[in-house]
Amino acid sequence: MLALVTTGCSSKKSPDPLSILEKAAASGRFLYGHQDDLVYGKNWSVGTDSLSIAAFPIEQSDIKSVCGEFPAVAGFDLAGIELCDERNIDGVPFELMRKAAVTHVGRGGIVTFSWHPRNPFTGGDAWDVSSDQAVRSILDGGENHGMFMEWLSRAADFLESLKGKDGKPVPVVFRPFHENNGNWFWWGDDLCTPEQYKELYSLTYDYMVGTRGLKDIVWAYSPNSGFNRKQFESRYPGDGYVDIIGLDHYCFAPADTTISLQDRLDLADEYYLNILRASLEILGDFAAEHGKLLALTETGFEGTPDPKWWTGTLLKGLEGIPVCYVLTWRNAWDKVSHYYAPFPGSCDEEDFRAFYDDDRTVFLGN
Repeated sequence: MLALVTTGCSSKKSPDPLSILEKAAASGRFLYGHQDDLVYGKNWSVGTDSLSIAAFPIEQSDIKSVCGEFPAVAGFDLAGIELCDERNIDGVPFELMRKAAVTHVGRGGIVTFSWHPRNPFTGGDAWDVSSDQAVRSILDGGENHGMFMEWLSRAADFLESLKGKDGKPVPVVFRPFHENNGNWFWWGDDLCTPEQYKELYSLTYDYMVGTRGLKDIVWAYSPNSGFNRKQFESRYPGDGYVDIIGLDHYCFAPADTTISLQDRLDLADEYYLNILRASLEILGDFAAEHGKLLALTETGFEGTPDPKWWTGTLLKGLEGIPVCYVLTWRNAWDKVSHYYAPFPGSCDEEDFRAFYDDDRTVFLGN
């Protein structure tokens, strides 16, 4: 385990995420990240009133409770910001998210934001795929274009509000419209053409960077796994819009309860590894050719039933592949089995400490 070097002083310029990630990848290491790690955990959460948020020191973390250090990367989601909601889709107050993000970067860490915006055509959530007109409706000339630009403005307002104690912008990784080769989001493969998707992505980039001047954003583009190179390239927004090429890929156990748990875990690991390596090899070749970084932007095994998953599966799957960071999904405090990282008492706690001790993994030194 190599600790991520912190700035050591809040008045210094925030660390450049790309430089940190480039150095890690070049040295054969990767930064470990966890979604929502700083704002709730498997068995704890923060009060949502302003007084509780102001008093919360951003010191709790399931990861820190297990290995003694924070993850190097902290992930958050902006879903709900487009509607001026006080909390995001997972119940995290944006006020708390802002505080956690600024604090983490001030310590020398990296923050990444995904975004699951509402369906602009139907009014449903991001998973509402009942119409294939959503993307078309918000592009230039579409009937919902003005509304979507207002949504972008609200997202930009939040990102612009992320400032350190010195008043300077906090650099973040932004990963909009992810898993676009799947069919579960309104911007997915069957819901818009490749041209429409690329226009959506470039519209978002041009507004954030060109119109709003948010030049401290690192842009990540991450499809879901299970594609060939031609399929990937068909929706790639272009080198001018992407800094990091990511992959979202999860581990799932077969539902067949007639076989033993160990057989189910073995099948889950085999499928996970085969698809992971095939997808990362395609993306790795493309990233190298185009001068981009490679990352595993979402992964994990819900409920982590395999006590050796971290070293026996995840580390094994990443051997020889130069990913710069790996982010596992969240540990929900209000859903019994919805967790993807260890916590005190979990069956994978010991194996995660071995993962932490591995020379390839980078955590936040504190």
